[in-house]
Order: sequence, then structure tokens, then C-alpha cells
Amino acid sequence: MKHVRHFTPSLFLSLVHVCLVQANYAPYFFDNGAGSTNGNMALLSLSEDTPVGTYVYTLNGTDPEGDPVTYGLTYEAGSRRYFSVDRNLGNVTLIEELDREKEDEIEVIVSISDGLSTVSEKVRILVTDANDESPEFMNTPYIVQVPENTPSGSSIFKIEAVDRDTGSGGSITYFLQNIHANKFTIDRHSGVLRIKTGVTLDYEKSRTHFVVVVAKDGGGKLRGDNKVFSATTTVTVNVEDVQDTPPMFIGTPYYGYVYEDTLAGSEVLTVVALDGDRGKPNSIHYSLVNGSEGSFEISNTTGAISVIKSPNQLKKEVYELKVQASEVSPEGDVSAYAFAMVTIRVVDLNNHPPTFYGENGPQNRFELTMYEHPPEGEILRGLKITVNDSDQGANAKFNLRLVGPGGIFRVVPQTVLNEAQVTIIVENSAAIDYEKFKVLTFKLLAIEVNTPERFSSTADVVIRLLDTNDNVPKFSSDYYIARIPENSPGGSNVVAVTATDPDSGLWGEVKYSIYGTGADLFLIHPSTEDTDGKYSLAEVFITVLDVNDHSPEFNENIQEKTMIIGSPVKIEAIDQDAEEPNNIVDYSIMQADPANVFDIDQSTGEIKLKSYIRSLDIIHNITKNKDCIWSVVVQAKDRGSPSFSTTAVLKIDITEETLHKGPMAAFLMQTKDNPMKALGVLAGVMGIMVLITIMISTAMFWRNKRSNKIMPVRRIIKKRQTQPSRTVRMEWLKFKRPSNAAEKFVVEDDAQSLQNENSNNNVQVAPVPPAAPVPPPPPALAPSGDASGWRVPTVSGSLTPKFINKQLKKRGHSSAHNALVSELKMRFEKRNAAIGEPHI
Repeated sequence: MKHVRHFTPSLFLSLVHVCLVQANYAPYFFDNGAGSTNGNMALLSLSEDTPVGTYVYTLNGTDPEGDPVTYGLTYEAGSRRYFSVDRNLGNVTLIEELDREKEDEIEVIVSISDGLSTVSEKVRILVTDANDESPEFMNTPYIVQVPENTPSGSSIFKIEAVDRDTGSGGSITYFLQNIHANKFTIDRHSGVLRIKTGVTLDYEKSRTHFVVVVAKDGGGKLRGDNKVFSATTTVTVNVEDVQDTPPMFIGTPYYGYVYEDTLAGSEVLTVVALDGDRGKPNSIHYSLVNGSEGSFEISNTTGAISVIKSPNQLKKEVYELKVQASEVSPEGDVSAYAFAMVTIRVVDLNNHPPTFYGENGPQNRFELTMYEHPPEGEILRGLKITVNDSDQGANAKFNLRLVGPGGIFRVVPQTVLNEAQVTIIVENSAAIDYEKFKVLTFKLLAIEVNTPERFSSTADVVIRLLDTNDNVPKFSSDYYIARIPENSPGGSNVVAVTATDPDSGLWGEVKYSIYGTGADLFLIHPSTEDTDGKYSLAEVFITVLDVNDHSPEFNENIQEKTMIIGSPVKIEAIDQDAEEPNNIVDYSIMQADPANVFDIDQSTGEIKLKSYIRSLDIIHNITKNKDCIWSVVVQAKDRGSPSFSTTAVLKIDITEETLHKGPMAAFLMQTKDNPMKALGVLAGVMGIMVLITIMISTAMFWRNKRSNKIMPVRRIIKKRQTQPSRTVRMEWLKFKRPSNAAEKFVVEDDAQSLQNENSNNNVQVAPVPPAAPVPPPPPALAPSGDASGWRVPTVSGSLTPKFINKQLKKRGHSSAHNALVSELKMRFEKRNAAIGEPHI
């Protein structure tokens, strides 16, 4: 059972009041321990990569009396301010970037106040590491001196790099770039650089090596991502030379010459040897081992070889000397040596150049006259040329060359020893052309091959050409195109054709003649003729131009037409001119009474009533002429210049249509004055229909009788369609729609219908143009003018095909004309190819 003490309210309030007046307890922070995000910030740790502006902690405390508290952050003098705090809420924000490598602990004074009392505490904030540092090499640059005889696998240097990060981010491993291309390897943990196993250094091959070393850290977190940093440096390895290479001769092989005027004691040539170890070379000592036979000696220090006998005392033409080069150390010891062979040839003195000779002695000009176009491979026998060099051996060896227009002649032989007969041979007959060159000039050059002096001599070769009749007359164009009016008087100029022959004299003169269809209407001035009868052909296409010399003509001067109201009647006049606009006819009404009854189409000649005339009653209101037969004077006028015209009188009987339009209506209209004719025709039509019905019935009866059963009509019809022999044609009975009421119906000719319908029948088509005429014999035997030929519309002038097209377009010719001209040229070329004569 609980005992409850009862206090009076007034006494309790008095006690509380007394306490507040007498004491004020200070506020305090909550101590929530490590890992807490609120409290007094004790034991708080932050990563150095925490972004500025991040909310990192909440200061949290209370006041014993329950008064509201505020928070504060202060720093010792000279310290950097890293944080700021919200006074009321206690939220702490990072305001300065952290760097563990510079400052790994931050001291902060935190405070809490209730307005009367303030409590302050000094706390340490730990800055933890993030992988934000790259490795750094120490004591760079790295330059290493290594003797070339250092054994493989030896350690030659130690690379050191540091990373200020901690943990894996501060650990470093080493490796080399292009590990397969260099001679070195590195320990990945210690950074020791070694020569690869099985590899040696060679000063003579490579004196310096550049080794690229990479240091990489172990990686770590940075701003939430795993980062790995690395750095590179270059190690320069200089290889030091050691004495391990024998001497080497420079400029081998060695050749020397002793000439007939060489003096005893003269130097022939010098050999040179160098120590293979270029870093600290030894001196070289030269000596002759064998082959001298007492005729040559060598300088021990310079390597100069001299002849010690006069040339006439030398018994051999070629001497092979073996020379030794020895390395001598500074102490005077011979450490290494090498050998070389020296060839010395005793030769005649080269004191005679090559010389050309003719039939009477030395000669430097040779002339020849010959006809153009000699056969290829022919020798120019008129040239008697000899060449000689009186020296001996190599001094008497020389080359022959023909200098001038290339590819026309060639010279034989091309290489001569001592003496030879010179032959010039035709190589390109077409280039030996009198029309291009009257004279061909060449230089015949002889030049020594292997002598130091390279003596030479030249001779002029002059070839004068004689003309032959090797060219045919050539027209300035393959074809000429002309246009002349049909009324041109005799003697009018049509077109000028020109041909040239580049041959000289009578061979170059040209005679003209013409032949072909229509050639008898034209003349050409013959001029003169190639005396050998050579000829060529050109085609001339002459188009006769139409002249407006015909008037339009009506079939009859007085015509009668029946016009049904609402349908036109048509007149037609023909103009016999050949081309537009001379044969284009325009129609007009010259006179009619009354004048405002008829209209005529200017182009077609159709005559209609005015649009407001729709019945005979209207016509009766216009005129008192009740029979409605009027005379109209019409004119047909062409569009030529000057223009011609013709008039005719047209009598028009106007009637009103009473039946529906169609063939039967037209028929009844035409036979209104002859009813017996209409009855006869209708009776004939009905008889034909009865006859066709009987034939079809008979055919069906016999077919059913053979098959012993009655087939369906649909199937009988299908069978009949597959048997053309039983098909009954009814196309012979056709009606043509009349153009006006006066025309009669027309029965189409069955034979013509069958011919157009059956693909086996011959169809009459336009005749194929005749082939181009066969080329004639020489002009003296030209054929008569009745040879077959053909004409095309053309324009005047001698034109190339491209220019012709432009002219045709400019003068308004149709595409058909262009096609005809192209076809003519094609046939002309095919004819030439078939004959095989490119000149024609």
C-alpha cells in the first residue's frame, strides 16, 4: 500500500522560488562516446577528402534547469578555422579543406551556454587518410655508369619513391615500361634495377640506354571511389667501354693500281684500321704478312703501302697483299689483331681516247641520204664507221651511245673493247617521216667505262630524208552537213569541203569528185589529184529546206454539210508544203449571213453554232429562211512567209436531233429520206443473228451426241475457247461512231481485222533506211550518181559531232534529227572498220 504525501500547492511554489533565487546550475554536453554524431565532438574523426560544406556533427547538451542553450566553436590563436556551428541547433559544418599530410589533428574549443553560465571543452578531431597523394621519386635525376662487361643479372642501381598516404595508398610497387624491349628488369618491391638474365651490354652497339620506371601505390578510397596513383621517371644508363673488341679495317675492300709511269717509292694506297673499343682506343701497328714478293712495303704507323720497284720490274699483273693490324696497349703489349686483303693491279697508262674512223681515216662527221620510212630492223649501210682505242686492257673498254631523238635508231655494239665496226639500225620506221623532219641529226658518243679519266669522243651523224607518197588526202572533217532551200537556183554554193595531203610535189596535190544518191544534182571543182591515186572519203549530208510555195487546198470548192444542233461539222484543207510552219493551216469564216450564227476552230476547222443557239426556234427568230440551208465562205491560210490562202463555199443544212445519240440514231438520220433502205439493212442484221444462233445450236448438239451426255453450257463454252478452229468470229460486224449526222455506219473489213489481230500476219512497217554506200575505187573510177543513198535534215558547215549537236539545238531541230545524224556517223564508222582502211 503506497503512502502519498500531500503538500499544499502554495507551500511547493514557495520552495521552488527560493531555490531559483539561491542557485543556477551550469549546462553540460552529452557524452555519447566514439562513433556518435552528436554530443561534445570528443573522439570525432573525419576523412581528409570530406567535401567543404559537409554537415559533420551536432553539438548536443542540456541545462539542468531546462533553460534553452546555445552552442559555440572557438580556436586557439593562430589556428586555422575548419568548422562553423549553428548557435541554436548545434549543427557543425566543414568550412576549410582538410589535408592529413599537413595536419592530422585539429583542436577545437566547444562551448554550451544557458545565458547565465557557459561551459567550454577542448576536443581533438582526428583527420584520417584518403588516397590523395601520388608516389614521388627521391634524389632524381637518375644517371648510372655501367661497364660493358658487367655480368648479366647484376644489380646496377636502386630506385626509391615515397607516398605520404598511409595504408595501401602509401605502399609502392615498381615496374618498367617496354619490359620486352629493354635489357633491364626491376624488383617490384625494393626498386633494385638489374641487367636481365642472359643479356649483356655492348658499348660498340649502344652506349646509352634510357629506362622508364613506374612507381604505383596500392590504391585507396578518395571521395567514395577507389583511386590508384602512379609516377614515372627515367634512368639513364651509360655503358662504359672496356677493351674487348679487336681492331677493324675501314673502307674495305682495298684496291690499288700501279701504272706504267709510276716511280719507285710512290705510294699506291693507304689502309686504315681502328680499335674496336672506341671509349679508350689503343694504337694500331700495321705490317705485311705475305704477297709482297719484295715489291711493296707498308708504314707501321700510317698504313701507307708503297711500290719499291719500277713498274717494268714487276713480274705480275695482280698482287694480293695480306695486311695485319695489331692493337698495342700503353704498356707495349699486343692485345688483339685483324687482317685485310689488298689487291694491287699493274695497268697500262690510259693516254689514248676512243677515236672514230671513216674510209679515209679519222672522221667526226658522217652523212647519209635515204627515203623516209625504211623497214624496221634495216641497217644504214651507207654509213661506214669504225671506232678504236689504242690503250690496253681496261683503258681500252668504252661504251657507244647515240644521242638525239630517242627511239628512232639504235647503235650496235653498245660496249667495245679496243675496236669495233659501228652499225646503226632502224628501230622506229614511223618516226622517220619526211613531213616531220627533213634532216635527222645525232651525236655518236664513245666514253670509257672504268678509267679515272673517262676519256670520250663524239661524231656527228646527219641523215637527210627523201619524200615518198606515204600520205592520203585527208578531209578536214569525216562528214559535212549542209542545208539549201528547195528553190535555190543552179550554180548556188552549197558547202565547201577541204582536204590536204602533206606529201610534197604532185603527191601532195588533191582532186575532188562526188558520187552517191542525188550526186547528179551537184558539181564540185576537181582541182588536181595525187599522182599515185591515193584517196580518202568524206560524206556530205544535204538537207533540202522547204519553201512556202503551195497554197492550202480544199477537196471541193463548194461543199455541203448537215449540222445537227449541238454537233460540229468539219472542213479540211491540205497544204502540200513539206515542213512547218509552211504546211500548218489556220481556218476562219470570211462571210456568213447572218454573221453571228457560226464559230470556227482556227486549228481543227470545226464549225459550231454560237453557244446561245440551242434549237431551230432560235434560228427561225434570227432569219426568215425556214429551210435553214446557209452558205458560209471559209478561208484556209498557211503560216508560211509569205502566207498563202484559199477560200471555199460551205453549204450547211441545219437540223435538230430527234433521237438518242448513237449509231442507230445516226443511221436513221441518214436514211430519213429512204425508209426502204433502213428496213433492208435491219432485215439483213436480223437474218445474220438467226444464222449465228443456228450454227451455235448445231455445234452444241453434235458435241453432246459424241460424249453421250449433255454438258453444261458453261463447260461447252470453255471447251470452245480452247479450240480456235470452232470459234465463230463476229468482229466483221462493227459500227463506227459517226463524226456527224451525215455519215453512214461502216461495216469493218473482216480480213483487215483478222490481220491486225493475229500476230502471225505480216505487219506493214516503215522501210529500213538503206545501208551506207560502199566506198568507190580511186576517184578516176568513181561510180555514177545513181548509187543508193539516204538524206537527213542537217545544218550547213563542216562540223565535228560535238559542234553539230550544239548547232542543231540552236536552230531548233528535233531530237529525231540528232538521232539520225548520230546513226549516220555510226554507220560510216562501221563501214570503215569493215573495209579495213583507216583513211576512208
